[in-house]
Amino acid sequence: MSRLCHFFRTPEAIAGASILALLVVVALAAPLLFSGDPQAIAGPALLPPFQDWSLPLGTDRLGRDVLAELFHGARTSLAVGLAAAAAALLIGSIIGTLAGFAGGLVDEVLMRITDAFQTVPSFLLALAFVSIVGPSLGVVVAAIALGAWTGPARVARAEVLSIRERDYVAGARVLGMHPLEIAFREVLPNVLPSVLALSSVIVAAAILTEAALSFLGLGDPNRVTWGGMIAEGRTVLRTAPFLSVVPGIALVLTVLGVYLAGEGVVESAAARRSLS
Repeated sequence: MSRLCHFFRTPEAIAGASILALLVVVALAAPLLFSGDPQAIAGPALLPPFQDWSLPLGTDRLGRDVLAELFHGARTSLAVGLAAAAAALLIGSIIGTLAGFAGGLVDEVLMRITDAFQTVPSFLLALAFVSIVGPSLGVVVAAIALGAWTGPARVARAEVLSIRERDYVAGARVLGMHPLEIAFREVLPNVLPSVLALSSVIVAAAILTEAALSFLGLGDPNRVTWGGMIAEGRTVLRTAPFLSVVPGIALVLTVLGVYLAGEGVVESAAARRSLS
């Protein structure tokens, strides 16, 4: 309870949490409010916003309901952001823990692999992976995680190097615990708080990367995405700018909300440490 109090004392945290709560409500409400196919034709093509209250945000050039697409696009962005961040944090934590705890040749090999991945821009890596394997939601998540795990790996390794010589680790060795058991049962739980501090950055980057891939036509063709909506509106940008502006605003607000919430977590953690 005290952690929540510290979190909500910062204006950044309140703003970020409010935006993210709205995004979650929109994503959960999408199948309830728009139970049909969001890509089905709902009215005349290029209907401007607020002309027909049954279609409050108008229609795109094929006559699809922009509001329905916006709500279902939130589901895609949220799913991709959370899944990619979880995968990246899991992979990075495991590799960083192994490298830091084992040391020697294992550390050298794993860190050189990490360096190799870091030399390639994450978006180009995701672009190449999706282009080769084919666009689908699972492939997009894997492609984003493939370029995002290196940061958590380096943070985890640095933390493990400072933890592995502590008394409780030495005690576990004396008790005869297997090195892998020590690494993942005793060391990794103490590493996770530092690694999880990167989650907001990874989620925001994942949402933007998914939007960029969809904008280029490499998103899941069976799902509505905000990047795909922006690309769809690009062809009629002069006559119907709302088709790109509306999902663009949603994308900006979502990334801003994730960033502000992350800043709020960092500030509340710092406040708790100063009080203790």
